[in-house]
Amino acid sequence: MTEPEIIAALRLQSIPNIGDVTAKKLISHCGSPTAVFEDKLHHLLKIDGIGKMTLKGLYDAIHLEEAQKEFEFLSKEDITVSYFMDNDYPTRLKHCVDGPILLFQRGNINLQHQKVISVVGTRNVTNYGTSFCNQFIEEIAPLNPIIVSGLAYGVDIAVQKAAMDHGLQTIACMAHGLNQIYPKVHSKYKSKIEGNGGFMTEFWSTSQPNRENFLKRNRIIAGISEATIVIESAEKGGSLVTADLAHGYHREVFAVPGRATDKWSKGCNDLIKYQKAHLLTSAAELIYLLGWEIEEEKQEKAVQKQLFIELDETEQSIYSYLQLNGKQLLDTVALECNLPIFKVSSTLLNMEMKGVIRPLPGKLFEAV
Repeated sequence: MTEPEIIAALRLQSIPNIGDVTAKKLISHCGSPTAVFEDKLHHLLKIDGIGKMTLKGLYDAIHLEEAQKEFEFLSKEDITVSYFMDNDYPTRLKHCVDGPILLFQRGNINLQHQKVISVVGTRNVTNYGTSFCNQFIEEIAPLNPIIVSGLAYGVDIAVQKAAMDHGLQTIACMAHGLNQIYPKVHSKYKSKIEGNGGFMTEFWSTSQPNRENFLKRNRIIAGISEATIVIESAEKGGSLVTADLAHGYHREVFAVPGRATDKWSKGCNDLIKYQKAHLLTSAAELIYLLGWEIEEEKQEKAVQKQLFIELDETEQSIYSYLQLNGKQLLDTVALECNLPIFKVSSTLLNMEMKGVIRPLPGKLFEAV
């Protein structure tokens, strides 16, 4: 994206009554951010859903000045700017109608062809919650997923520390500009996060960590990921907002159950009770429901595929049948594959020697 286009997109962001949905509508109609400001007001007012109040101040010079100033900050700090129509913009977030038109990133974030999950929860994490964070990350580490959270106290920092301990890429979605880190105490993790992952935000350097910003940034946490996991939550809280957003984006939601009397498990238990989330007690359940495979399983399948290539036509036919139907009798294999029984018997012996099938008691055979 060129400098003029970035500045024009920033200019759109700075106009009070233009949100991301409206900005995308204007850009779609005009063709680019710069084209929006080159068009006439009476043309823009013909766009469905666009009124005078929405476009109030559109051409004011102050918004251009603010955009230019913010662009200077981004350039000086070497911050990556991702436009919602560019290839480097998170793919899943593109599918969210209210996703930001611009994302600002710092670090070594690589979302291409990656498994991405978000983990959120209460700031008042218990020993149970921290223990689950550590156990879950240890179990899922072999799949090398990216762990997204908000760097807040409690569950956020617990899961992101566990991810860093296991060498996983972690992304901290911030509710303010990249000129600061909130909470400040977590600044000590800045270098490590940027070394393998990074920070992401839609907010300018002039933004402060206000409550409404935290709620707004939750849609990025939910939208960027394939699934959102709530580890602990009270009856109300920001993590439940994130879960609702993920559900609205048609993403999978998981919740860790707790005792009925535990305050910090009430939100998770309710998500499960009202069928807004899958019950999660281990990484295996998430892996199964998302259809993920660990690298060892992929390698095993690759080996099996290679073995299949080395089989002759008769062996391939028998092997495919056993893979599809599981354990089978010698007579059944001969009948279903339309082969003489003596041919099947000798072929099975050769296949056994190659290690692609194994004999079982009672003249049963199965594919390895």
